[in-house]
Amino acid sequence: MAEHKVQQYKVEAVQKLKGWFAESPDLIFSDFRGLTFPQMTDLRAKLGDRKTPYRVVRNAFAKIALKESGLPDASAMLEGPTALAFLGTDPGPGAKVLVEFTRTAPLKVKGGIIGGRLYSAREVEALSRLPSRLELIGTLMGTMNAPLTHLMYAMNGVASKLVRTLAAVAEQKGTAAAA
Repeated sequence: MAEHKVQQYKVEAVQKLKGWFAESPDLIFSDFRGLTFPQMTDLRAKLGDRKTPYRVVRNAFAKIALKESGLPDASAMLEGPTALAFLGTDPGPGAKVLVEFTRTAPLKVKGGIIGGRLYSAREVEALSRLPSRLELIGTLMGTMNAPLTHLMYAMNGVASKLVRTLAAVAEQKGTAAAA
């Protein structure tokens, strides 16, 4: 029986995918069939602005790399032409760009892996409507800062009122002494 030897470029391709998965385990799978070259370039530029690399992958290599990386089995999403958006630390902005892009181009979101869990295309769309991590932090900081701001205004108002009262008393005593 002949020994089956795996070609080196295939091993390297799987290793490269595993490296990408280690850097960014949150992914969105999409079918890019029908996109023109300018549309693909535009999509990559928009995702690049959000620090979200977008790469076309071979399904067989991706299945092996996902399994070896300990990520969920996404075999159902790895059918037909597939590209992966590597979402980084905040999945919201990349998801937003992809979902918005599907409205004007023949791009189809298949689903994703976020936080170690499989997401359907509908769940990825719901994720895209959520505020980003930075927007949530900004809202939280504003909410936390509001009581302190109101306290500062209240204390400033009390101090101003005291100064005005003392000035009025001094003026009144000054007029009484002059008379």
